[in-house]
Amino acid sequence: MQVTETLNEGLKRKLSVTIPAAALNERLGAKLEELKGQANIKGFRPGKVPLAHIKKMFGRSAMSEVMTDAINSTVSDTLDERKERAAAQPKVDLPEDQAVINDVLDGKADLAFDVEYEVLPPVTLMKLDGIKLDRPVIDITDEEVTAEVNRVFAQNRGYTDKGDEGVVETGDRLGLSFVGKIKGKPFDGGTSDHAHLTVGAGEFIPGFEEQLVGMKKGETREIDVTFPKDYQSDELAGKKAQFEVTILHVDGPNQGELDDEFAQRLGVENVEAMRAAVKTQMEAALASMSRQHMKRQILDALDDGHKFDVPAQLVDAEFNTIWQRVEHEVQSHGRSFEDEGTTEEAAREQYRTIAERRVRLGLVVAEIGNQNEVEVTEEEHQQALIAEVRRFPGQEQQVYDYYRKNPQALAGLRAPVFENKVVDFVSEKGDITDKKMTRAELAKLIQADEDEVPEEHHH
Repeated sequence: MQVTETLNEGLKRKLSVTIPAAALNERLGAKLEELKGQANIKGFRPGKVPLAHIKKMFGRSAMSEVMTDAINSTVSDTLDERKERAAAQPKVDLPEDQAVINDVLDGKADLAFDVEYEVLPPVTLMKLDGIKLDRPVIDITDEEVTAEVNRVFAQNRGYTDKGDEGVVETGDRLGLSFVGKIKGKPFDGGTSDHAHLTVGAGEFIPGFEEQLVGMKKGETREIDVTFPKDYQSDELAGKKAQFEVTILHVDGPNQGELDDEFAQRLGVENVEAMRAAVKTQMEAALASMSRQHMKRQILDALDDGHKFDVPAQLVDAEFNTIWQRVEHEVQSHGRSFEDEGTTEEAAREQYRTIAERRVRLGLVVAEIGNQNEVEVTEEEHQQALIAEVRRFPGQEQQVYDYYRKNPQALAGLRAPVFENKVVDFVSEKGDITDKKMTRAELAKLIQADEDEVPEEHHH
């Protein structure tokens, strides 16, 4: 076998390979012997068919199988010898001339072909000790717990439709549609065909709910509001907006008291226990947001600390996945890139950079995991599957069957778990400063992270 390197540029490699006819014929001989043992041909006892007869019957098709096997094993052996790992399936270019291929199939000619591939770059890790990290710490106030308890109470007390003559009062639960505009132009996220809100629960921006009181079912009214200065989206913070609101239905709260009897209906002992349960849930949600923001800082630090070229094939694949979703969003919401204040060209460039970041981070995370023996246990993999199945209430069985039949999809659930374990590993070595902040400030930080680079699981 002869291998000549014809291209070595950055991560791209091209090799010219020749497998001698003698080597192919030797492989063919072994293949035909194997067929001789299996062939069941009229007039011959099993295993007693003459080789020449087998060759006449199966020669061509056996040779084409032999050729495929020879190409695959040669490519993989060559890469092993060169100590290279291909980023994706190497591309094999066979001779285009059918006469040449026929000579190879007839065992008269050597098989010459080209192989093109990109190698995975070697990853030299930055120093992982002492990466500076801010850990958001949020104290939940009694007022916040009270507001949440009241929301749970309102939600579980139940509502009754006030009918066609319904007039909005504080405490009512509404269905409404609205179009929000700033300086006469609709803004992203400011429109809904059917939203729900409980008047007075403070779910919408200040001043919005109060202006709905007194409206009737079916009525449309324009209301003026100002977004809070610390609103999580910087584009909207502090801006004045007009909303054209139509009331779709008005549901009044059923009678009932927030007392121990109500708490017991929810499965807790008394109101005090209900408060404690609500507070625990709020703390868990905030801890998860805090971890999300720390993860982002770690990925940013890893992105800053590693600059190397990544295989274009992997970037293309990642970009195509992102771009399909972007186009779907644009089409399904009837929006254009111009509505978002950008152009398709600029958006492509931005997402290409994100795709490159994800591929690079994927390689860095894999290397940190390999060097530090971070592994996903079978139990963790199972937990990830259960969590995924639970996301689809009523369809659990179909989702479970889908993963059982698709080993690749099942393996895909391992990647985010692995990534989080690597992030935890880096975090433990980090130099962490606790930063006290409010819930709104943390929400704003996470929103800013997302605006800058929409983060997702890599791989």
